[in-house]
Amino acid sequence: MITDLLLIAGGYLLGSISSAILTCRLMGLPDPRGEGSGNPGATNVLRIGGKKAAALTLLGDMLKGLLPVLLARALEVDATVLAATGVAAFLGHLYPLFFGFRGGKGVATMLGVLLGFHWQVGLLTIATWLIIARVFRISSLAALLSILLSPLYLWWRLPQPALLAAVVFMALLLFWRHRSNIRNLIEGREGRIRGG
Repeated sequence: MITDLLLIAGGYLLGSISSAILTCRLMGLPDPRGEGSGNPGATNVLRIGGKKAAALTLLGDMLKGLLPVLLARALEVDATVLAATGVAAFLGHLYPLFFGFRGGKGVATMLGVLLGFHWQVGLLTIATWLIIARVFRISSLAALLSILLSPLYLWWRLPQPALLAAVVFMALLLFWRHRSNIRNLIEGREGRIRGG
């Protein structure tokens, strides 16, 4: 029981470490919460700091979703604790303890959690994001559609009720966090990915 609680709490605390803010501080860039879209995530860091800063942010955000889940797997916890650990890391990213509960939108961290739940599910979701982003060149659209499909991928590869519930919950919360992007998509005002 104590191990389970430590895993969940540790997942939240690791999720609360903002890769975007730390990357920007280390690279001498402006705080992403006060620049661009104001979102401390890889897409906004790309706008204000370029590809290297964005790649570091993306990697950090994915790892903080992946590592707690892998640790929980290594300790052979039951599926409910595994699911709770992943959700805790995701919530830490959205509502970080260390940064005034003002976090990112959760795409990269959720991808990390999915990779930890089942590597094929994670890769399928990432591949979906890449294909949609390549075709439509809209990051938020790629994120929303790939995350929308992630519960189906999990149901296909690992139909475990606790994990499915966790993925559906994270997907719903991610959609809510993207409500301004959804509005912009409907109105045709959402920004496009630059470059080739």
